[in-house]
Amino acid sequence: MTSRTGLLLVLTLLELLASLSQLLSAPASRPPNVVLIFCDDLGWADIGCYGAGRIRTPNIDRLAKQGTRFTSFYVAQAVCSASRAALLTGCYPNRVGIHGALGPDQRIGLHPDETTLAELLRGRGHATGMFGKWHLGRPRSLLPIHHGFDEYLGLPYSNDMWPRHPTAKPGSYPPLPLIEGDQIVRELEDQSDMTRMLTERSVDFIERNANRPFFLYLAHPMPHVPLFTGTRFKNRSRRGVFTDVIEEIDWSTGEIMKTLRRLGIEEETLMIFTSDNGPWLSYGDHAGSAGPFREGKGTSFEGGIRVPCIVRWPGRMPKGKVSNVPWMTIDILPTVARLVDAPLPLKAIDGRDVWSVISGQPGAKHPQSAYFIYYNQGELQAVISEGWKLFLPHTSRTLAGRAGGTDGTPSPYQPLPVGLELYDLRTDPGERTNVIAQHPDQLQRLLLHAESAREELGDSLTGRQGRGVRQAARIELDSDQ
Repeated sequence: MTSRTGLLLVLTLLELLASLSQLLSAPASRPPNVVLIFCDDLGWADIGCYGAGRIRTPNIDRLAKQGTRFTSFYVAQAVCSASRAALLTGCYPNRVGIHGALGPDQRIGLHPDETTLAELLRGRGHATGMFGKWHLGRPRSLLPIHHGFDEYLGLPYSNDMWPRHPTAKPGSYPPLPLIEGDQIVRELEDQSDMTRMLTERSVDFIERNANRPFFLYLAHPMPHVPLFTGTRFKNRSRRGVFTDVIEEIDWSTGEIMKTLRRLGIEEETLMIFTSDNGPWLSYGDHAGSAGPFREGKGTSFEGGIRVPCIVRWPGRMPKGKVSNVPWMTIDILPTVARLVDAPLPLKAIDGRDVWSVISGQPGAKHPQSAYFIYYNQGELQAVISEGWKLFLPHTSRTLAGRAGGTDGTPSPYQPLPVGLELYDLRTDPGERTNVIAQHPDQLQRLLLHAESAREELGDSLTGRQGRGVRQAARIELDSDQ
């Protein structure tokens, strides 16, 4: 090979690399479809490709092989409503006034002035459909079709939140309101067909909108207790009802994947699979596993906030890659906004566009300097930054080594005092060794981040009112059911 030929070859390779970089960074000519599958109480280690071992999840495992599996993906809070508020608004939940898990009788919810991911995508011409658990406000005026979704079918809150009902018998499950649009279509006394029903409706939505961009938000009520599966999956795993439930969720995911493939729109679709928080450990054999991480749902330990996340977009996301890049549900909205070339909400949000780091672009710098973990009524409990995690003094909960309950009956938690504690998540992801005495520099750096969070978002533990906090919607009229 002559030196001139070698030079031409190098230049050609450089041009190819430049073209590839532009492909990865530039918005698609047609906005991509977005499919977001959000499970409820699915633990980090409840899927085969995350180490579940005895649970069969071939479809979700295949999704991981076709996309990127993230090992450091976080929810903003380890509880239902707060986590969902963060997912759909790109905000820490306390910024938008949502705390904890909203009950059937609470007359608050996500404020209509907040911009959801559905509204953002509908503004770019997407059809928008949500099927499953909403949990951001029960009053009719706060349901999904009033927050950017064209269609909605599902439950307004968790599947264990039964409103007072005159026909309820002791020891039985009272009926739940199954809502379509903003109307109750029937009272659901048996949830066994829930996963199948939501899956079939999701497939129908994709089929009806295959020729235009669409956003599908499939929010499974499972594997939140009480656990239900369809007839086809009862006792199928021979390892208990929890495993049956996970295998049915895997089937559901496979149906979505099969539909995208059959319609020839896989390459036009960004697909995200994740969970709202870690496992509800007190339910024992009716709960999942956080794997190597400490504690679970309802805590700010890694087992509560670090969840499975798989992202697939053929030709745009690395295939078969395992990434330890940290990111959070708040980052999904601004990242998708960039990919569909949509403007960000006018009101301040906390998420950042992380496409360059999650798609593996060389030299990409993470846009988030720190993540803040809140819980309860606006308690700043932890700060995560550059592989370090600082706990701020608060009271958490633990089973203290005791086993969880059996057959759907939980074991009681006990209070767990947490002090000012520092963990190196890179070497100690299980948060076993407090290294605060050895790293005063990291302590001071993270305390500065905490102070910036208190100034903007508040902190009820220290009595701080955040300057950027907004109010949730409050409904006073009894007629708005």
